[in-house]
Amino acid sequence: MSLRLAVAGATGIVGTIVLEQLAARQLDFSTLKLLASAKSAGKKLQFRGEELTVEPLIPEAFDGIDLVIGSTPDDVAAEFVPWAVERGAVVVDESGYHRMRDDVPLVVPEINPHAIARHRGVIASPNCSTTQLVMALKPLHDAARVKRVVVSTYQATSGAGLHAQSELFSATQAALAGESAPPQQFQHPIAFNLIPQIGSPKYEGYTSEEMKMVRETRKILEDDSIEVCPTCVRVPVANCHSESVVVETERPLSVAEAHELFGSFPGLVVVDDLPGRRYPMPLDCHGRDEVFIGRIRKDLSHPHGLAFWCVSDNLRKGAATNAVQIAELIMAGQYASCATSS
Repeated sequence: MSLRLAVAGATGIVGTIVLEQLAARQLDFSTLKLLASAKSAGKKLQFRGEELTVEPLIPEAFDGIDLVIGSTPDDVAAEFVPWAVERGAVVVDESGYHRMRDDVPLVVPEINPHAIARHRGVIASPNCSTTQLVMALKPLHDAARVKRVVVSTYQATSGAGLHAQSELFSATQAALAGESAPPQQFQHPIAFNLIPQIGSPKYEGYTSEEMKMVRETRKILEDDSIEVCPTCVRVPVANCHSESVVVETERPLSVAEAHELFGSFPGLVVVDDLPGRRYPMPLDCHGRDEVFIGRIRKDLSHPHGLAFWCVSDNLRKGAATNAVQIAELIMAGQYASCATSS
């Protein structure tokens, strides 16, 4: 089924990658409309050798559109998504605004594509740090049921947007030159520093970013009994989030079994050779769509525990790629009936 497609937030850091993915995957759509704020409207973007003009993100822009991929801030999504749905479009929303609504499926295609069929016009894509975590947890959960997760994230500046990424570069240059560079995008200087707060204070001293990981993990894996203890840290890395994960399962998993489970799961790549100094690192994972797993080892403190290291490009699988994969399932006709169910 050839659909009429729109990309909202097409000029942003994630929207740009969405367009790259759409071009690379040769997806079947008859029309592509690029939408952005009034400030960006009128820009010319290249797509498959054709020059497209960015149009303003207004209600009428969704007339005749079947499917929308939205890469916008929460407040923008809250405004434009109803416009699209009211006009009969299905929206794949990358913002956090709709994720925890009961009537909105939260989807990672490798894990719960069946959830798409429950949508009422909106399908949410998870938070970037959650996406790579649940990708790693899914094969373990299926094999031995995950009971508890302790995860510490090391999140790149690109997760806070293009201006935040630029601040890392300028702040680093200033620090090396012995100059002062007051923070603009972050609460504290980011160069040569770690900031153990991402998001606003929420429940019992946890931040909004941390609570997203708790709630979204349970929703995607469809198991509210999973206990998650997260600590989210902003680090002076340009791109790719890293996570240190300790998992307690119902039955013990050997390191060899975990290797096999990770290695056979779609979208996961195991890079695990400690003597050879081979393990996932942000510099190696940049620009890749997979989630990389390494440093797999037994938890010395618990007989049912397993520890591992996880790295993923947060702009790709953590954002753009996951949304395009959802759209791809709809475009391929696997969930064609959904396009008219809203």
